[in-house]
Amino acid sequence: KSGDDEICLKAKMSLLNGITVIVGSIIGSGIFVSPTGVLLNTGSVNLSLIVWVVSGVFSMVGAYCYAELGCMISKSGADYAYIMETFGPFMAFIRLWIECMIVRPCSQAIVALTFSVYVLKPFFPECQPPEEPVRLLAVCCIMVLTFVNCWDVKWATRVQDVFTYAKLLALFIIIITGLVQLFNGHTEYFTFENTNADVTKIALSFYSGLFAYNGWNYLNFIIEELKDPIRNLPRAIAISCTLVTVVYVMTNVAFYTTLSVNEVLGSEAVAVTFANRLYGYMAWIIPVFVALSTFGAVNGILLTSSRLFYAGACEGQMPEILTMIQIKKLTPTPAVLCMALLSLLYLSVSDIFALINYVGFATWLSIGVAVLCLPWLRWAQPNLPRPIKVNLVFPIVYIIASLFVTIVPMIASPKETGYGCLMIFSSVPVYLIFISWRKKPKPIQRALGKNSHTI
Repeated sequence: KSGDDEICLKAKMSLLNGITVIVGSIIGSGIFVSPTGVLLNTGSVNLSLIVWVVSGVFSMVGAYCYAELGCMISKSGADYAYIMETFGPFMAFIRLWIECMIVRPCSQAIVALTFSVYVLKPFFPECQPPEEPVRLLAVCCIMVLTFVNCWDVKWATRVQDVFTYAKLLALFIIIITGLVQLFNGHTEYFTFENTNADVTKIALSFYSGLFAYNGWNYLNFIIEELKDPIRNLPRAIAISCTLVTVVYVMTNVAFYTTLSVNEVLGSEAVAVTFANRLYGYMAWIIPVFVALSTFGAVNGILLTSSRLFYAGACEGQMPEILTMIQIKKLTPTPAVLCMALLSLLYLSVSDIFALINYVGFATWLSIGVAVLCLPWLRWAQPNLPRPIKVNLVFPIVYIIASLFVTIVPMIASPKETGYGCLMIFSSVPVYLIFISWRKKPKPIQRALGKNSHTI
């Protein structure tokens, strides 16, 4: 078929949809739990606020670099597509393996579990909710959103819009409360007292900060479905990253108008502790809003990650079935189902937080490699059309900063780094056997072909 009848992903997303995808993907559980991790490694409130600002600027610079790459290489798959174009299939497959097999499904499972904990928290005010109901509710969350994403992209983006507004409302309530506290003179905790001078600790504090900002590159994964991407992609990035940075910093300021350093360090969920101190019998609204926030984040991860599976399959690095699109709804249904199944598998693992820590450095290193594509392509392919042209100072600064936030924590926590490297290197035999090895015996070829075409 050709023309309007071609079966492919259609551009259905507006600028507003693009903004809500980025904001909805970034603001999940991170802002409600990461303040503790940042403060633990910085030691003082003022330095932790600086880390939050720098993390936001760091993310914005990376997103700005991605705007050039996204408009120059306008394929779904984002950094996977950029690394494929620049450094070839082997490097691209390693990036794809890290994201598809470990980082994305792990992240989705963790955010779904966070959603479950906060939904059930009002029913268990004095203790943690039981583990089994939490996991069952997380399964329900993923299954419902899998159906929505299989049914229609418009439904998925509508879910993203509604829950993005809900999570912003929750944060604005916290921010307004914090402003009232500031006007009442509650500034006693804003000091550099007990600041940690250890560079490795400060680098680790950026892990917590950047975890909360993770998701700024998600719109690039679905650029084929964005209307007028050359105009809308950089606008969506600029508006959403600025909005998130301001909201995050002001939310942290609000927390520290009320909670001391020891109270924040002793809290597993800072927003709930904050609400219990100030909202009295209305404190339950914050767990509810956090639940809404994380529900939207699960949807954002599912919406964008399924496109990464689709892009990998189109390049021949994933099973062929993942290139298939539902004829009537024009959604990459097999890719959505694959992402959901992997997430459900990770829900059966007890220590998935450790898995995320193991590959945290790899995530930022691989995003740094994607940004390296920008100056490399300027040198190797200067004649490529570049509707947006970024000053080379930005990618150079970003790459240096990426090296800092990956290499320094590797020195500080070699055990986690070792496990992370093992997970990454597990991609090498998979690549050599299933992709690089072209002349496989016919029985193996037939078996792989049957698996690819079985629905």
